[in-house]
Amino acid sequence: MYVPYNPNPCGLSTGDCTVRAISKALNISWDDAHDILSEFAKNMCDMAHKDWVWGAVLRANGFHRVIVPDTTPIGYSAADFAEDNPKGTFVLGFGGHCCTIVNGDIYDSWDSSNEKPVYVWFREEQR
Repeated sequence: MYVPYNPNPCGLSTGDCTVRAISKALNISWDDAHDILSEFAKNMCDMAHKDWVWGAVLRANGFHRVIVPDTTPIGYSAADFAEDNPKGTFVLGFGGHCCTIVNGDIYDSWDSSNEKPVYVWFREEQR
């Protein structure tokens, strides 16, 4: 189920999906997520919204990434993933967007339920 989630302290929707996703996945404030992403980005000489930068943040916090397998049904969506994974915290990457799923609920500033995940970040104890 989609749950509106926008922890941006000014209430803006500014293309900050990585900050929102990290905030929810790590259970930290938007400001703290922004700071962590900025620090990693600076150290990696890249931008915070780049997959490999926010992926490094997740990896440093115990997450692992898997590619959605080719055997997944055509049209498999974030909503399908949420239904199949009712427990745990996951960050789904769609190629240009990401969101966090916690215990089967999709947290995002807009309803990304129909987006098709390309890869998934999860903590090992959840698998």
